Order: sequence, then structure tokens, then C-alpha cells
Amino acid sequence: MASMRGGPMGRNSFLTEEEKANQPSVTPELLRRIFSWLKPYWKQMCLILVCILLSSILNLFPSILTGKIIDDGLIGRNLSVLIRLILLSLTVTLGANFIGVAESYLNTWIAQHITFDMRNKMYAHLQSMSQRFFTSANQGDIITRMTSDIDGVERIITNTFTSILSNSITLIVAVVMMFQRNWILAVIAIVIVPLFTIPTRQAGKTRWTLTREAQECNDQVNSILNETLSVSGQLLVKLFGKEKEEYEKYESVNHRMIRLNIRESMAGRWFHVILVTFTSIGPMLLYLVGGILMMKYDAQLSVGDITVMVALLGRMYGPVNQLLSFHVEWIRSMAMFTRIFEYFDMPVEIQNAPDAIIPKEPATGKVTFDDVHFSYDSDREILKGINFTLEGGKSIAIVGPSGSGKSTLINLIPRLYDVSSGSVTFDNVDVRKLDLTYLRQNVGIVSQETYLFNGTIRENLLYAKGDATEEELIEACKKANIWDFVVKQEHQLDTIVGNRGLKLSGGEKQRLSIARVLLKDPALLIFDEATSSLDSISESKIQEAIDPIIESRTSILIAHRLSTILAADEILVVKDGKIVERGVHDTLVKAGGIYTELYETQFRKALDQANSH
Repeated sequence: MASMRGGPMGRNSFLTEEEKANQPSVTPELLRRIFSWLKPYWKQMCLILVCILLSSILNLFPSILTGKIIDDGLIGRNLSVLIRLILLSLTVTLGANFIGVAESYLNTWIAQHITFDMRNKMYAHLQSMSQRFFTSANQGDIITRMTSDIDGVERIITNTFTSILSNSITLIVAVVMMFQRNWILAVIAIVIVPLFTIPTRQAGKTRWTLTREAQECNDQVNSILNETLSVSGQLLVKLFGKEKEEYEKYESVNHRMIRLNIRESMAGRWFHVILVTFTSIGPMLLYLVGGILMMKYDAQLSVGDITVMVALLGRMYGPVNQLLSFHVEWIRSMAMFTRIFEYFDMPVEIQNAPDAIIPKEPATGKVTFDDVHFSYDSDREILKGINFTLEGGKSIAIVGPSGSGKSTLINLIPRLYDVSSGSVTFDNVDVRKLDLTYLRQNVGIVSQETYLFNGTIRENLLYAKGDATEEELIEACKKANIWDFVVKQEHQLDTIVGNRGLKLSGGEKQRLSIARVLLKDPALLIFDEATSSLDSISESKIQEAIDPIIESRTSILIAHRLSTILAADEILVVKDGKIVERGVHDTLVKAGGIYTELYETQFRKALDQANSH
């Protein structure tokens, strides 16, 4: 019963209620789009079709030879004919298997290349998506589309499509051969096969339903175990004296699971009984009708002919079952392609202009915001009419309450988002007209959330400049005030930092990220609250690194610490998406506005803590 592997007994032979409710709309456009991925491999697809055709015919040939073996070899008592027919049957079987291997290889080759193409296109498409997409989309969903959904395409090509072809061809060839032998027996066989599938599918559906219920019950058992046998859960049970209630709950669910497991097991047994019974009825009926035709009506039938009909009938059960389950696989396949195409169809919000500009002169980092408005969605405007100019070589500090739009503002410069209205210019050119690669090479950001890859210090630094020399790496580390730490490590630059830099402290990660940005050597440096979550000692080391940097290049500083702000040439105070105050520290403190309030509640406290150390 190997042919039953993909049949009704399998869990995948029936749709869930959710799948039924969310069946995709299969349109000619969707089908054309799916087959467009197969188009580059049409030659290999033709070869597969030939292999399937040959393999299907050759696999049926031994069944036909069985009749000759019985009539001419055994009943005819001709040993040489018997040996020849047996050798021919073995040769044909071997040939069919070799062709099957070739078909399997071609099938896998095409499937792997299509998924290769699809993964590459999806990855490139996702890389081009704006920051808005990654902040709103579920990360798990992104990974699922990139991995299991696209992996599913391989299964569709290697299993679903070729299974349809193979089973259809096998069925057609078997029916044709049966009608060539005897049309009466052929008609009986065609009537028998669908009748066989009815109890088979019903038994399979019943067992699958029981399996799902048992799995849900098993999930409940595991949930109870996780909640009540964990350290915290067990403590809570003991403190509230709920041992008896939890035991009774566990016993009830456990008992239900046992009953379901027994029913599932017995459903399988009954299924086997039904299966064996119906597979026996078909051949018996053919033997009976064939015998009547031979004995009563002197039909041109031999024992070998009847044996061939029975063998061909047996060959038909599997393909019919598979094809009856095809609609389920078809719906799932279309749903999978629809999910993948949903991502492909997401528009690329941030992209190069057709005539993107790459200035020939070295960038100075000058930035101008001209009446900039921005919102993530239509419900709430984040930035409202921002106007300021940062000249090349100067520095600006941006301060304000949490949620006032400071980080959003600086994200508009490298075009992580685009303005809703107004403009941001870089060296007097609208950033939307600049080449994206050029723009982002000239803007370096050190954020509060430092991200390091799971590799060495050297690998993380080289991410900024792949061809950097040893001297350049050391110089960047010295400027970032982290070289003293690096030389103390056993492997120095080849020290593993761990996943997301887990083996380093917050201050060490931050200084390493500064070194990485310095290696990039951007015209504009942005420090986005680079010291807000660090202790005063780590902050002091980072401040020692930042001070000389902002003196030598154009910089924007978003900070909660007064020491960082004081180093800037001008301070912008942002509240509710607007610049409400601007000037130098002394002037702003005396003004008695928001900056004064921030100074009294936040900056002075930080300054006092630093002085106490």
C-alpha cells in the first residue's frame, strides 16, 4: 500500500476550517505569474514530461507481461519463453526505475533553481523596503515568507505538479490498456475504483479529525505542565493551595487525550479493514466476470488477460486517490504562492530617482530642513514645519521630551523615510534626488540600540569598509577610545563579540559602533542618544571619543546628557514635532522655557551625578 502515502490518511489530505475560509482566488493572472517562474526552465520541464510518460508506461508494462508469462510461459509450459519474459519484465522495471531517478533529479534541479531565484528576488526586494515596512511588519512573518513559504514552492514543484502529471498519465495509460484487453472488464474496473475511494477518504477524514483533536488535547496537557511545573508556577500553586485543583484539571485533560488516542488508533484499524476488503472486492469481481465470460460466453479471454486486468486495476487505486486529494494540495499551493506574491507586490517606497545625482565634489555634510512635515500614517503628524540649516563643519544638538520626534527627524536625512512635505537637502541637493548609495555612504549614525553581528571585532569593523588596512582599524579604535580594551583581549581584533555583541558591555559596544562609523568616514556624523543608557564611567569614555570627532566634522547630536549637548555649536529644542527654541546653552537656560525645564529636571541631575564621581 505504498501508493497510499500521499492519500487520505495523510494530515494534508483535508483542509482546515481556516483554510476553507481563506481559499485564494485562482485567476488566470495568478496562474500566468506562477508559470512565469517555470518559463526559464521549459527545456528541463519538457524532459521531465518525457521521463514521466516513459516511466508511467514502463511501470505498467510488467503487469501486461504477467499475462504473457501465465499464458505462454506457465500454461504453455514453455520454459525458454518464460525465462525471456521474466528477464524482459525485470529489464523494463530496471529501465523504469532509472528513468524515475533521472526524472527525480531534473525535478529537484528545477525546484531548487526556482526557489534559488525566488529567494534572491525576495531578499533583494526586502532589502529595498523602507524602514516603515520593518517597523510595522511582523519579523516572524518576514522570516516565514523567506524560508518556509518559499521552501514550500519546492515541495509544490517536486510533489504536486509532477504527481498530477504522473498519476494522470498512469491512469490514462492503464484505462487504454484495459479497454484494449476487454471493454466489459474495463468498464467494471472504472466503476469499482471510485467506489473504493469513498470509504477510504471517509475513514481517513475521521482519523484526521481525531488526530487534530488529540493534538489540541496534547497541547493543553503541555500547557498545564509548563504553567504548574515551572519554578514560578509551582510556587504559585503551593502558596494558594491549588495542588488538588491542578491535579484534577490535569487528570481530566489527560483522560480525554487517552480516549482520543484509542479512538484514533481504532479508526486506523477499521480503515485498514475497509481498505483490505475493498481492494479484495475489485480483483474478485474481475475474476468472477472474467470467468463467466470465458466459461459461459466463450469470450476471447485467457487467464493471463484476466490477470493483466487485475494487475492494472491495482495500479489505478493509487493515482485515483492522489488525484481526488489534488484539490486540497492545489488550494494550499495557490495560497502559498499568493502569500509570496503579496510581498513581491509591496511597493518600494524609497528608491533612486531615474536621474539620481552623484556629486563629484567631496561632501561637506551641510544639511537643510525646509518646512519639513512627516507622519507615519494619516492619523498623526510627527514633524510639523521643521526649519534649520547645519553648515559643514558645525554641530547641532537636538533635545526635547521623549516622543517629540528627534529620532524621526534624523532618519529623514539618509532617507530611511521620505518627508510627507517640504524638503531635506544634503550639500544643497534634495536627498530624494541624490544617489542612495552616495547619500548613505556620507551619513553615519551611531544609535542608542547598537547592533553587532555575531563575529569578531575585526569583522564588525570591516562591515563599514571591507578593504580597510590593519592601521586604519587600529586608528579608528583609538579615535573611538576602545583600543585600550581591544589590546587587553587575548585575540585582540579577532575577539568574538557574541550574538548582538552579548560578550561586550554597553559602553564597549557603543565605542565599537563609533569606531565602525569612523571607519566609514562619513561627511555627516549623527549620534542618536549614544550615551543615554550607559553608566557615568562608560559615558565619560564615549564622551572623550565624541568631543574631538564633532570638532573635526559636521555632526548632529541627540542627547539626554548635558555634557554631550554643551559640545554643540547650536541647540535645537523640539517638542510635539516643532522646533520651539534654539540657541546656545547659557541663553536657553536663562530663557525660562522648555530647555530650562529639561535642564532642571534632567541635565542638572546628570551633571551632578557626573561631578560626584
